[in-house]
Amino acid sequence: MNERDELADRFEEHRPRLRAAAYRMLGSAREADDAVQETWLRLERADAASIENLGGWLTTVVGRVCLDILRARGRRREEALDGDVDELVADTDGGRPEDEAMLAESVGLAMLVVLDTLTPAERLAFVLHDTFSVPFDEIAPLLERSPAATRQLASRARRRVRGVPAPDADLARQREVANAYLAAVHGQDFDALLALLDPDVVLRADRMVIPTPEPLTLRGATSVAESAMASARRARFARLALVDGTVGLIGAPRGRLSLALVFTYADGRITEIDVVAEPERLRSLEIGVLETADAAPAAPPSDRRSR
Repeated sequence: MNERDELADRFEEHRPRLRAAAYRMLGSAREADDAVQETWLRLERADAASIENLGGWLTTVVGRVCLDILRARGRRREEALDGDVDELVADTDGGRPEDEAMLAESVGLAMLVVLDTLTPAERLAFVLHDTFSVPFDEIAPLLERSPAATRQLASRARRRVRGVPAPDADLARQREVANAYLAAVHGQDFDALLALLDPDVVLRADRMVIPTPEPLTLRGATSVAESAMASARRARFARLALVDGTVGLIGAPRGRLSLALVFTYADGRITEIDVVAEPERLRSLEIGVLETADAAPAAPPSDRRSR
């Protein structure tokens, strides 16, 4: 076996870890594969014999490559589609949907959404340090900052990702109602959905959701429930999350936030639903990680006030 083949074998041992790191930083399977391939090319051009810790060197290099990709991407976000969300999943970045789904599930969709709200520097510092144990003094040169400043970046990111408090009684009830809402829409259970909505519930949807001259407003449980049932296909991609501190729903195919349902609760029912899809409005929302429990059958409303 020649030296190149031996080096390739050593690289392949690290490939799964490098791809996992790249996916967490980029949120795209195709871009993650590109970053790993570029890391291999840089290893080929390097003096491999002088590298004492190959794993650490590769992780640092893949981080540098990902940072370049994130900076080139900037804060561009995909526009919400007026058509079927399936098209969004198929066309997001040219990767295989089943591959993206598997990777997104391994990381957690809500986690990807939160990571996507971070700056490239925050995302790199957090992922490399907290997930892959790269010391701050090795991350700092990538970001052209001091180790102390890099530590602050990771700390700020950590607060966004992990700073969600444990649900109290009100949030627990909100979660029950939101989960039951999602289950009713998935199951096309109109009566169960009506039981979760206040009779005078108001739904507002911005123009990125439904192309109309003015934002859409619906009033009354029947009208809102009918609208929700009509969007059942889109609900397949919905997940529970904390949205501005309240349990709501997010649509995040491949971990890319495209839609948010902001609920207002009272007496165990939903009184208002704001459907947000405009990129600027989405960026203004505080999204918190909330692992999704299995959808449960819709429960009858309680008398407890949820908000």
